[in-house]
This record gives sequence, C-alpha cells and structure tokens, in this order.
Amino acid sequence: MFELFLYHIHFYLLNSILHSSTTEAEEINRLHFYFLWAASFVLLVVTVATIYVIYKYRHHENGQEYQPKTLSGKWEIAMIGVPLAMVVVFFFLMLKTMHHILPSADGKKPDVVITGHQYWWEAQYPGTRVTAANEIHLPVGRTILLKLLSADVIHDWWVPQFGNKMDLISGRQNYLWLNIKEPGIYTGACSEFCGAQHAGMRIRVVAQQESEYIKWLQEHQQVATISDTLAQSGAQIFQSETCGNCHNINGTASNGKAGPDLSHIASRQTLLTGILENNKENLTRWIQDPQKIKPGAHMPKFFLDKHSIDALVAYLSSLK
Repeated sequence: MFELFLYHIHFYLLNSILHSSTTEAEEINRLHFYFLWAASFVLLVVTVATIYVIYKYRHHENGQEYQPKTLSGKWEIAMIGVPLAMVVVFFFLMLKTMHHILPSADGKKPDVVITGHQYWWEAQYPGTRVTAANEIHLPVGRTILLKLLSADVIHDWWVPQFGNKMDLISGRQNYLWLNIKEPGIYTGACSEFCGAQHAGMRIRVVAQQESEYIKWLQEHQQVATISDTLAQSGAQIFQSETCGNCHNINGTASNGKAGPDLSHIASRQTLLTGILENNKENLTRWIQDPQKIKPGAHMPKFFLDKHSIDALVAYLSSLK
C-alpha cells in the first residue's frame, strides 16, 4: 500500500490537474479556481475575525471581564446569508459545468470504445478493424466520444490533464466527451482500486493531429508481415503454445480476447501499461517470468527454452 501511495504522489506531481489539455478540463478548472477564490475569501474573513476577537477580549491585568454581547440582526443575516448565497451560486455553476462537459450521449456513436481489464486497457475503434491495447491513440482539435466498459471489476479512467474522469462498471455503459487541444503523450491511471496490480494499470494516450491519426488507423488495419526465419519459427510456437487462446493477432488463427491485442505490438513505445520500455530485452524478461515483472497479472509462465523465447520475441518484435 505504501508503494501505491508513493506512485500516486509521483503521478500527481508529474501530471498536474491544473494543466488543462482539453476544453473540458478548462471548464472544470475554471470552476475550481472560482471555488478557491471564494474559499480564500472565507478563510480571510474567519482569520481576521478570530484575531480581532482574541485581541479585543483578551484577559486584562485589572481582572475586568467583558460581558457577553448579542450581535445585531444585521450581522446574523450577513453570516447566514452570504454563505448560503455562495452555496446557491456554486450549485448553479456546477450544473452549468456538468452540462458543458457531459452532454447527453443518447443516439451518438462513440469514436472509441475503451474496456478496462485486470490490469490493462483495450481500445476498439468502431468502423475499423483496429483494436489497440494500453497505448490509446486519439485525435486532437475535435470533440470525440469515449464509450467506457469494464470486463470484470470496477475501474476508473482518469487522465489528470483531461480533467474529467469516469468509472467503468461491468454491465453498464458510461460515456466521456473529450476535445484535446494539443498533440502529445498524456498519462493517467486507473483511479478505482481494482486488485493487486492497480498501481500498475496506467493509461497512455497518444494525441495526434487528424491526418496523423487517420494514417495510424490505416496502418493498423493492415496485417503485419514477417520474413525473418526466426520470427516465422516464433509464429509457429505462438500457435502451438496456445498463446492465441488469450491474444489476438490479425491475419492469424489467434483470436483470443482475454489478453491484450498483439497485432501491432512492435509499434508501441511501452509494454505492460507503460511499466516497461518496449524492446527485445524487456519482452524477453516478461515472457520468461511474468509474475516477477507484474505480480498478480493473469499472464501464465510457460517454462519455455531459450530458443523458443528468442523466437517468440523475434516474432512479436516484427509485428509493426
């Protein structure tokens, strides 16, 4: 638990919620700053009043004591009326903000369907054959609709710089609107405790210009080709060791849904929801002993010999 605490502190420092990267975050932060100004005003009034009372009614050396005094009705009205007015104002500001950042999704087709699994993220792109895992590509400069699902327990999608967050609940469809302002890589995390690897269930969003996003979709609809002999041997091992029962690779007999889609795994910059850099060394370590790298993950250990592991790594590293 302490490790989880340290991770979230580090995460929040690197990804400040005050850095608005979407129009929705701007709306949320605007309301947040209104509240901070109002709270600062209340704190100032209370502090000044407390200091005044302590000074005015302090103990005197002559032993004289002040008699209790009753405040006038005007003061009572002010002390009750001003806070009440602030509550009413913030209530309507909150409703206005909610209306802007969470309009109804009824009848709208989602741009991306995101499903939370223990402990990884799946992204399906309706209208295409593209299914990505953990590195989620989104376009900038236009409002998009995310459909959020859970394959098991409750998860929570939150990228701090995007502002809004939403639970993913099994058997229920939730939606989130986003309009990302600038291209870049944005990181987030599951914010609902979901099991042993909750702290390792990170989010990595690659925001791209529309042209680059369309190009990415087109490339990921293609079937990866392999020509290397070792990689071809790895493709056979992948099938014989039943890896395809859990993983999907387009253009092959592998169509598993329990684990992340591996159709273009070599195109990703990271492995295991951003825990490791995507390279052959880390891929080898993962295949050799998954539980050592990510305890609690559902990936089993296959006890393969070195040649088989090298072949599998060569195969997966060729899937671009």
